[in-house]
Amino acid sequence: MKSDLFQSPDYYNLDDLLSDEHKLVRESARAWVKREVSPIIEEYAQKAEFPKQIIKGLGEIGGFGPYIPVEYGGAGLDQISYGLIMQEIERGDSGVRSTSSVQSSLVMYPIWKYGNEEQKMKYLPKLATGEFIGCFGLTEPDHGSDPGSMITNFKDMGDHYLLNGAKMWISNAPFADIAIVWAKNEEGRIHGLIVERGMEGFTTPETHNKWSLRASATGELIFDNVKVPKENLLPNKSGLGAPLGCLDSARYGIAWGAIGAAMDCYDTALRYSKERIQFGKPIGGTQLQQKKLAEMITEITKAQLLTWRLGVLRNEGKATTAQISMAKRNNVNMAINIAREARQMLGGMGITGEYSIMRHMMNLESVITYEGTHDIHLLITGMDVTGIPAFK
Repeated sequence: MKSDLFQSPDYYNLDDLLSDEHKLVRESARAWVKREVSPIIEEYAQKAEFPKQIIKGLGEIGGFGPYIPVEYGGAGLDQISYGLIMQEIERGDSGVRSTSSVQSSLVMYPIWKYGNEEQKMKYLPKLATGEFIGCFGLTEPDHGSDPGSMITNFKDMGDHYLLNGAKMWISNAPFADIAIVWAKNEEGRIHGLIVERGMEGFTTPETHNKWSLRASATGELIFDNVKVPKENLLPNKSGLGAPLGCLDSARYGIAWGAIGAAMDCYDTALRYSKERIQFGKPIGGTQLQQKKLAEMITEITKAQLLTWRLGVLRNEGKATTAQISMAKRNNVNMAINIAREARQMLGGMGITGEYSIMRHMMNLESVITYEGTHDIHLLITGMDVTGIPAFK
């Protein structure tokens, strides 16, 4: 069994900015990833299968809604703790972090923020332990970057709602117990509905032939005259701002997670550069390889500072959507560039499952697109600094 030798880079002593609790949360997540994820993840990525046996462990390390209050089954942790958990999980694999992110920010978060007391008590404790797995239905086959144009809809039938439509590219869909589905009512207003597996007309076909996020289960959500009980409507927020608020939380987690993938690629390349001998010396002693490593650690350090500051702002309730957007775009772009450079440093070995780099690189091709593409996030920043929207 392959041993996980990962050592975390901290070039600017950022650990001095973390509390003892932050470090304890991070170390427990890191130890769990080394023990439970690293030894099996290459095999599951090759098989294109999600390792369901890790779900319980994800719950135990706080991988599901760590910031949810204790009375609803969460750990009651702050936003930096949430970020550090996402960083460690994605250091193992982006697909596993996707499962964790979706459960935390796109399923538990809207129930906590937009749901009533009955909904919170019914679903959150079981989601926190992983007894229930959830998914989030916003993207449609024809409506990705423009979710406001969705056509999934529900009609008031008196004693229930009748839901019709389809969602695509949904993480966790094939085995989710519940789905938070965003749909338009008869007036065209967007609302969130909790749809449960087993409701007649609700199916979740799996998406196959992916070259990315292979260890994550992706599928569709199809609603064919699904009868949804009225008590399953999330009552406390509607409009496009409701799902976008969930995406703020998820994008924040991604900004941290991408650092984990980048750190893993850097750590692998650094170790390899000291061991690989060419022309009579380690390749780490050559100028070009040192340039690559120096640029990698610089970009990781910048991303760590950006994300730590964003976490402080999130804790204070001051982080804006545009600030979160910037961190998501910057950090994923940083990670994908580091993965590509690290792959080159390993030469042919870089494409094999012997090392994690090629898997990270393929995964990050999804991460750079989902929850706001790289280009859309550029335009969010552009709109924020000019006040003029370019995509409406």
